[in-house]
Amino acid sequence: MPLSDEEARLLQQLEQSLAAEDPAFASTLRGSALEARNRRLAVLAAVGFIAGLGVLFYGTMLTYTWLAVIGFVLMIGSGYLFVGSWRRGFGSGADAPPVSRASGPQSPRASQGRPQKSGSFVERMEQRWQKRRDDNGGF
Repeated sequence: MPLSDEEARLLQQLEQSLAAEDPAFASTLRGSALEARNRRLAVLAAVGFIAGLGVLFYGTMLTYTWLAVIGFVLMIGSGYLFVGSWRRGFGSGADAPPVSRASGPQSPRASQGRPQKSGSFVERMEQRWQKRRDDNGGF
């Protein structure tokens, strides 16, 4: 039974308040669901790829070109699904709300004195250049 508009709105508000009060816990919950979904999709894609390979070989052995083409298309589609689930990650909190740096937990890299990976590539290169200039006395 689907949720009514009022129930869906209340659920959305509860999720937002949870994310605001305890972002680490909300990220953990979202990450585990995302991880499970991506793993299932990757396994399904791998099975589809192997099945497509079998259909391709079977169609080739029987000289049914149309069957071999179907197997090839199945392999391509399965490969696309696998790469998509790989890029989304097996446990990355991609759907998690962004955590502000002032109030959010610090990463282990930040506690070791290394700069965090943030911003674009160009911004990180500029930060490295500035750090080198500052460390070498302006040269």
